[in-house]
Amino acid sequence: MSSTYERRRLVAPLIAIAALIYWFAVRPWHLRWGATDEESNGSLPGDGLLRDPESEVTHAVTIDAPVEEVWPWLVQIGQGRGGFYSYDWLENLVGADIHNADRILPAHQDLEVGDTVRLAPEDYSVQTPESAPEVAVLDPERAIVLQPPGESPRWTWAFVLRPLDDETTRFVARMRSHGKQDIAGRAADVLFWEPAHFVMERKMLLGVKERVESSKYGTRKNVNRA
Repeated sequence: MSSTYERRRLVAPLIAIAALIYWFAVRPWHLRWGATDEESNGSLPGDGLLRDPESEVTHAVTIDAPVEEVWPWLVQIGQGRGGFYSYDWLENLVGADIHNADRILPAHQDLEVGDTVRLAPEDYSVQTPESAPEVAVLDPERAIVLQPPGESPRWTWAFVLRPLDDETTRFVARMRSHGKQDIAGRAADVLFWEPAHFVMERKMLLGVKERVESSKYGTRKNVNRA
């Protein structure tokens, strides 16, 4: 009896310490992984689509290639298109049917405002408007912003390219969202959805970087060959 009580006395402070470390150190780090202060605090295309978000996540990576070489990989994202360059095996565990492209796909280089960029197939078992966001902002070789259709969408997802010079590009991704209203929902957002989004989006940024740099300056050649 006393040993069980002692263990509980030890566990409670450890949980409290872990929670404080996560909240004050780990969470701020992963919410802005790779992003500079200017990128995290500054405005990006699409910010005005969602007023007063409860959560804003900004991630970024530097790609050693010009913007025009990065854009073709970005513009073809989506389920049934070029994929999302992340952990497709994880996405496919939940039936998302994602297949990440390792080359430029000419058939998916045209994208317009209002087009759907699916996160899961049309016959997905848990079909919601959020699984089929639309292009809300499209600025060629600069930005794509996705947003679920409807009158009160919960989130926006922006992908922005910024040239540092003629040979280097910053790829910045930002998700802004309205969280759940109940305590359990907010806890799930913080403890599960935010870390999951970080893991998948970090891999996406690095996946684009790897593909662009491995075929550096070979985009036009790849398009013609495909």
